Amino acid sequence: MASSPDVPSAGNTPENPGSGSPSDTQNAAGTVTGGERRGRVRARRAAVMAVPATLIAAGLAVLTAQGALGVQFAISGMPFTVTATELNGTGFEQFGSLDNMADGSPNAGDSGGQVLVITSAIKNATLTKLCQSVDLGGTNLLIKAGGGKDKVSARDLTTDSTELSGDAAFDNIEIGNDASTLTKAGVKGPIGVFSQQADTVRIAKLRQTNYATTAGVFKLPGLKLSFSDSGC
Repeated sequence: MASSPDVPSAGNTPENPGSGSPSDTQNAAGTVTGGERRGRVRARRAAVMAVPATLIAAGLAVLTAQGALGVQFAISGMPFTVTATELNGTGFEQFGSLDNMADGSPNAGDSGGQVLVITSAIKNATLTKLCQSVDLGGTNLLIKAGGGKDKVSARDLTTDSTELSGDAAFDNIEIGNDASTLTKAGVKGPIGVFSQQADTVRIAKLRQTNYATTAGVFKLPGLKLSFSDSGC
């Protein structure tokens, strides 16, 4: 369930080769290769500016955010599902970002190896009845925790998500901040990117599709790992 520097790191924003590169050629079928890929990358970068605005819709919220650690690694490109009956957090931030797969990843498809995500950060969070699953092709790796008297807890918890739902409530929310000026979770996003932050967040019936998660501290009481025919 990733801290983003003010300037995107090399690991998170691939270089955009200049025009006139030898890769801007047509293959035998007449299909432009390098130019098309750079076009997709530019479109995704532009979309980052608008993504968080959609999060204001009623009933939608995010679990966690790109906190002090940040996604510094190449993602696998395999999404995983996270659910919880309830999330409570203090110090909440949220903004748009891009995650990148390793060069040559078989999961890249026509994405150019990039995934447009909603990056969320919570300074301190607790989750009740946490479930996480990833489809391995015919079977699911299933992780459950926090189903007893002790809840899952995390510090500097961050997630990069493409889908999320739940019933959310915020205290002292600010919408429309520049991501580079955020203060609630100790994270500063890219300059010029739309963002929002709040003192507290509560999400009931949380469900997310994530591509990356990091945490400074992550405690999973009652942890159970297994394989299952169905996911969360």
